[in-house]
Amino acid sequence: MTSIMTNSAAMAALQTLRSINTNMETTQSRISSGYRVETAADNAAYWSIATTMRSDNKALSTVQDALGLGAAKVDTAYSAMDNAIQVISEIKAKLVAAREPGVDKVKINKEITELKNQLSSSAESASFSGENWLFNTNAAAPGIKQIVSSFNRATDGSVSVATLDFDTSESMLIDTSNSSRGMLTKSWQVDDGTTPGTASATYHLILASGGTAPTGSNIVSISTATTNTELDGMISAVDAMLSKLTDAASTLGAITTRIDMQDSFVANLMDVIDKGIGRLVDADMNEESTRLKALQTQQQLGIQSLAIANTNSENILKLFQ
Repeated sequence: MTSIMTNSAAMAALQTLRSINTNMETTQSRISSGYRVETAADNAAYWSIATTMRSDNKALSTVQDALGLGAAKVDTAYSAMDNAIQVISEIKAKLVAAREPGVDKVKINKEITELKNQLSSSAESASFSGENWLFNTNAAAPGIKQIVSSFNRATDGSVSVATLDFDTSESMLIDTSNSSRGMLTKSWQVDDGTTPGTASATYHLILASGGTAPTGSNIVSISTATTNTELDGMISAVDAMLSKLTDAASTLGAITTRIDMQDSFVANLMDVIDKGIGRLVDADMNEESTRLKALQTQQQLGIQSLAIANTNSENILKLFQ
């Protein structure tokens, strides 16, 4: 039956054209944005995962910044510690030289004094971002310093932040508030040869400005009256300090290596997460461009079909001519 009130062919053609236009809008949106899943309406599950992982990646980016800051602090402490090791090695050599008969011990002591000043200067200047792991002026004991190293998300969705910890009491060279907390200000019990195998003397290297000397301890300082036995005790004390500083520097070096490894891992992890997000939500531009071309052709055919359907109604007029 042919009716001028209801054009079924035109309605069908129009419905098809609307569907084509809707698909074109979706494809054009993907091409312009680059995303297959841009909003939750596109795919709620994938959008939720991608949004969460993007947030985690921002947290990992902050972790990278924290690792950089931590690395700077560790490098600063290590540089000063390495300098201190070299200076103390020089002091040890001067003390050994003072053991030689006929040398001018007063002049050697002046050199030792300047080396001590260098130690104090190195320790006090080893500060980065307001933190100094080698020089303490606070009444409180040096604490454990934490470096943010990672951001973790557990399988149950809970999150946590991991840290690299370093006990600054292991690296403290000078403590002006409590001499026993600084490796160069505290007393070292040594065997000066008076009673072999028994700690018979105590020495400290530096008396910090404003600090108090350890009770019963002698400062490493020589004069014309300094005996060989006393020199032996000083050498033993300085050698013990040197050994302790070497251990601290080794620990700082190990932390530096760990920070470098963690920084590299975080960078790789961020790249992997970005790739994973891309697989979920990125649009395949080759596929979308091909689909757009096909839809444009379908749209032209739909318009042509609608025009033909509308022409069929006009042909009825010819029956009345």
